[in-house]
Amino acid sequence: MNIRSLTRGDGVVIGAAVLLFIASFLDIYSIDGAPDSIDLPNLWGSGPVVLGVVLAGIIGAALVVVSRGLPQPRKVAGLDLGQFGVAFTVFAAWSALGNVFDPAGAVDNVGSSSDGPNAGTGLILALVATVLMAAAAIATPLVPALKGALVPAPRPAAPQPYGAQPQGGYGYPGAQQQPYGGPQPGQPYGAQPQAAQPQPQPPAGDFSPFWFAVPVPRPLFAEDGSPTPIAELAPGTWYLAVEQRGPGLVAQTQDGRRGVLQDTSGIQRG
Repeated sequence: MNIRSLTRGDGVVIGAAVLLFIASFLDIYSIDGAPDSIDLPNLWGSGPVVLGVVLAGIIGAALVVVSRGLPQPRKVAGLDLGQFGVAFTVFAAWSALGNVFDPAGAVDNVGSSSDGPNAGTGLILALVATVLMAAAAIATPLVPALKGALVPAPRPAAPQPYGAQPQGGYGYPGAQQQPYGGPQPGQPYGAQPQAAQPQPQPPAGDFSPFWFAVPVPRPLFAEDGSPTPIAELAPGTWYLAVEQRGPGLVAQTQDGRRGVLQDTSGIQRG
């Protein structure tokens, strides 16, 4: 799971889930004139509230966040994992609203009395948390301010010339260095190392390789023009642009794969 692919909206969802968990330990009821000695139950004392509000909200938040951090979207019964999470958060908010309006359920309708306990601090706070959670889960793909990376990517080192051996650093794996005069992998000790292979030359023109990061997840397509993406670039990670290809860029991922980034709008240059 790539934590740097999480957005600000995901941060709001996580914060709302934490608030919901805290609210679950507060009072579910509020009784006017009740003495302080009465020990009122918390949200865990009601099965419908636990299943319909607390667990539904926390599970929904987990599904939304996990689906955002996966390199490839996962589907269940033809639906994206994140869509299940959004549905859970909306259901939790709806259930919390019903419990706030009628915390005692049908008990206060027994006989001629309509008096019953009011919603406690835990129920009210749970309603606030689930509404905030559902709103953030729905609005994140639609509001640009919520699409930004939750964890900003650090500035990369100066880009290496195209074809040169990359050094260790964030966003690009460094190659293991061989000791001077030592054997190459697969050669017995004492064998003469093979001559270095010629490195490819930089592409013609004025293009200079540079590091960049994408504002939202974007597909990387094969250089042969195939319509099927070979990878997905995630926000918060630096990639190396090695060539200009029309309006797009030829980018190289951390594992060495190359492909064409067709949508370069809003990218951040390192």
